[in-house]
Amino acid sequence: MPTGRLLPPAGPARSLAAAHLANALGDGAYYVCSALYFTRVVGLSAGQIGLGLTLGWAAGAVAGVPLGHLADRRGPRGVAALLAVATSAAVGAFLLAGSFAAFVAAALLYGAAQSGLGAARQALLAGLVEPARRTGVRAHLQSTVNAGLAVGAAFGGAALQLDGPAAYRAVLALDALSFLVAAAVLARLPAVAAVPAAPDGPRLAVLRDRPYAVVALLNAVMLLYMPLLSLVVPLWIVGRTAAPGWTAAALLMLNTLTVVVCQVRVARRVDGLGTAARYVRWAGALLLACCAAFAASAGGGSAWVAVAVLLAAAGLQVAGEMMLAAGSWEIGFGLAPADRQGQYQGFFGSGVAVARMVGPLLLTSLVLGGGATGWLVLGGLFALAGTATGPAVRWAARTRPAAPRAAGNGAAGAGAGGNGARSVSDAAAGTSG
Repeated sequence: MPTGRLLPPAGPARSLAAAHLANALGDGAYYVCSALYFTRVVGLSAGQIGLGLTLGWAAGAVAGVPLGHLADRRGPRGVAALLAVATSAAVGAFLLAGSFAAFVAAALLYGAAQSGLGAARQALLAGLVEPARRTGVRAHLQSTVNAGLAVGAAFGGAALQLDGPAAYRAVLALDALSFLVAAAVLARLPAVAAVPAAPDGPRLAVLRDRPYAVVALLNAVMLLYMPLLSLVVPLWIVGRTAAPGWTAAALLMLNTLTVVVCQVRVARRVDGLGTAARYVRWAGALLLACCAAFAASAGGGSAWVAVAVLLAAAGLQVAGEMMLAAGSWEIGFGLAPADRQGQYQGFFGSGVAVARMVGPLLLTSLVLGGGATGWLVLGGLFALAGTATGPAVRWAARTRPAAPRAAGNGAAGAGAGGNGARSVSDAAAGTSG
């Protein structure tokens, strides 16, 4: 695959990609090994791990907005680098954890720092890249992340083969180091000017922006797809289908490689809020079809028929995932005020923390408890949220001080040096929910 198709053009956007790649390499290994590290080395039960990580992502859901606001007021470059260091410290704290209380403390820092880092990096992207290119650059970053996760997962697989405390600790040390590397890369990017606080009005204006809140809520519902391939589908395959267990790994590989190859191409056709809303609606329809196909894979028939149906379902899922990603990036950027990108991206991005927090329990209960009916209910939820996104976006656009890029991605807006103002089926969902 040509490098130009994976990485954005040379300049600040490519440096952002390098920072994302460093994180992804460490995270890919961490996601593969973390559950076994916490159980076999730290000595935690599965219930304790689930509770601790749930609390951590709850902290992340709350911390994203104030940390994003800090990025607006202090400048996103420095705040992003600082939060990358804080995330490294949180992973280091996991290495030192010897009790459940220490694990929870590290998880709280990890969730808060990760959510804040996402908001600050999005604000940094918005300040360095003109509006016409933001969604395209974000697609390049997503492709880069998926490639890094795949390579990192291979390192994690090697640690699983060794299956010893030293191997698992080496993986966590690698993840901590990856965030320090990312911090160094972020710190070398051009500075984006901090935006002074307005003399009047609320400090966290996004919390009073009801139209934007509705859009963000619908996006959070759509993000419930995240635990599917990493948690729900493997359990479904083993318990309800005739397909061999290795099928789950094949579906994850299909997802990762497809996003690496196709995400940029899919995002290229998004040219404004109108097309973005249509993409999200189509994503809801594809995820409904995906859920119906997963439901149809149940039964005790031919293993190869089950594998074929599961592959078709995974193909529909990754197509919906990529369309949702492209549409939601455009919407999240386009509806946010230029001087408050950090806090708005923190609020919009809290859907990821919510999906990681409640998605595994909700989806396993719905699908594994409800069978085919549960799949169809989940698919209907995706379709409903996708359909409702269009009217919600139009409502939000009407309430903006000036129409934000509704005529297309080429509308005037903040560029580099302007007014300063932002999965894979998330591999983390299986271990961080």
